Amino acid sequence: MASIVTCIAPVNIAVIKYWGKKDEKLIIPLNDSLSGTLSMDQMHAKTTIMASPNFTKNCIWLNGKEETFDNIRLLACLKEIKRRAQEDGTSKELLSWNIHVCSENNFPTAAGLASSAAGYACFVFALAKLYKVKGDVSQIARQGSGSACRSLEGGFVRWHMGKSSDGSDSLATQVVPASHWPEMHVIILVVNDKKKKVSSTSGMQRSVETSDLLKHRVAYCVPKRIVDIEKAIKSKDFPTFAEITMKDSNQFHAVALDTFPPAVYMNDVSHSIVDLIHCFNKVKGCTKVAYTFDAGPNACLYLLEPTVAETMAVVDYFFPSSNSKNTVQGLPVPPCNAKETVKAIEALGMQRQGDDLLKYVIHTQIGEGAKQLMDSESHLLSANGIPLRLV
Repeated sequence: MASIVTCIAPVNIAVIKYWGKKDEKLIIPLNDSLSGTLSMDQMHAKTTIMASPNFTKNCIWLNGKEETFDNIRLLACLKEIKRRAQEDGTSKELLSWNIHVCSENNFPTAAGLASSAAGYACFVFALAKLYKVKGDVSQIARQGSGSACRSLEGGFVRWHMGKSSDGSDSLATQVVPASHWPEMHVIILVVNDKKKKVSSTSGMQRSVETSDLLKHRVAYCVPKRIVDIEKAIKSKDFPTFAEITMKDSNQFHAVALDTFPPAVYMNDVSHSIVDLIHCFNKVKGCTKVAYTFDAGPNACLYLLEPTVAETMAVVDYFFPSSNSKNTVQGLPVPPCNAKETVKAIEALGMQRQGDDLLKYVIHTQIGEGAKQLMDSESHLLSANGIPLRLV
């Protein structure tokens, strides 16, 4: 009698950042943004939703812990999906049943790794499958967590701020599929996997209210960068892509510091990573690696596959681990002798850092968007709607 679906959705890492809203309730951004979708083989949110006439209320479990279902954004997404489902002719009986939701991330939550984007994208995508909603649902995912709309598609994805006051044209579209630039890889250096002090939501609100630099960024910088980086992605021009990515990250964090009181997301380790990447590119004589930091201290490095081994060898040297078993998670990294590069970087003044400043490293690549898992073994809920794993 019950109806159940399980879906997975990816993390996305913006190269042109979203920061600031025109409308807090509808989550309409001040500017367009653009991101790369990361492979779900390494990082994803997984969500099972079951609807049943036997459920007395809506329930949700996140990472094995029950949460209240009265979250405004959660309810907004559910309401809008049900409205669309009704228009599409979904059974009124199914729409009347309560739901149980179980969602898990296979990466740290609220640590600046786009966990809410993957989570809300997965929630909305799974709801759409449950209620057989047709067409684009990125406008709905956006109302859960703004950047969630970009996690529905694979490859590189643009979130258009739109012009309509009701947010109907504020949606995400794919710029290129994952297959367009298969050489593009991402290395995530996890500096701190604890919950951040200033949430993205409150940081954004403060920036909109107090930052003059944000106004300049929205009016002059982002519109040109969006056009230029789209062109660079389509033509696979990595040096241009990398330079725009790093400049946009720097400016986003400058806006956070221009906020009053300032919102500080990067730390000393983050800044050391920035220094290392600039030194590495200088030694190589061209831009081989780009860094970008979301609202957290963790670095996301965009680079092409041939550069991965040497970059990791350099990172391993300058950010050593006291645990020899502390290997890179995700895609394998071939060994590389980077002694000459290390020596040249040290000649520029870069010093080896202390042990264990990086918690761990994830090596991944650009991947596909959200998808439904058809295997019944993948469900996170039992036949009676109770999570299979609780903490």
